[in-house]
Amino acid sequence: MADGDRDRDGSLTGVPALARLAASAWWHAAERGAGLTLGLGSRFVRRALGSSPAPANREPRERAATTDRDSETSRTALRERGEELLSRSADVAHDEELHPAYARILDNLSPDEARILRLLATKGPQPAIDVRRGLPLVSELVAPGLNMIGSEAGCRYPDRVAAYLDNLNRLGLIWFSRETLRDINRYQVLEAQPEAIEAMGEAGRTARTVRRSIHLTPFGTDFCEVCLPLDAPTEETGPAPANRSGADG
Repeated sequence: MADGDRDRDGSLTGVPALARLAASAWWHAAERGAGLTLGLGSRFVRRALGSSPAPANREPRERAATTDRDSETSRTALRERGEELLSRSADVAHDEELHPAYARILDNLSPDEARILRLLATKGPQPAIDVRRGLPLVSELVAPGLNMIGSEAGCRYPDRVAAYLDNLNRLGLIWFSRETLRDINRYQVLEAQPEAIEAMGEAGRTARTVRRSIHLTPFGTDFCEVCLPLDAPTEETGPAPANRSGADG
């Protein structure tokens, strides 16, 4: 190539139009690639075209800016909702009889979990035991949270009781207490159940039980009083007898 075909700045102003179009097509194909550095060859082509490509990281920056705007919008919306709640709390004319979470909680309960709640609401806290092996300060947990809630509540799937209790605890309706119930006889009945006896046998000579209890939270108590028919008859007792006053006889 003659020296006159190259300007002092190195651009190929004398290159035929067809070559310039080919170089342009090559550059756009490379620009759509993985964004790798094009090296000396790409710099040569940019000089030939007399232009520079757009920054490769423009799209991530735009996405980040959009995310920041959306996050700010979300914070603003949450703040507005919080301000609305505080305004309603100061409004003496506003009357909110039911907690707004109750409808959502009902959607997150299984029928067996409703039975468990009714049991706790009508019969009170229930005993539970942990079976451990070893000395008190250096013991190993063998079977945690054994209880009779499944049978006492009449659950259809008693093998799911542990999962049911976890869900009720997650919803804030029950809590697991380290306290022992006053009626020790209830623990003796629980420790005589086949599941407890099996766990004690697995624990061996150093087996021992740790007595605990399962309670409704204050939130759970209010939920049961509002949402569950606590005076409804159970399958065991059957429906209440009809009033037969005035019947023949």
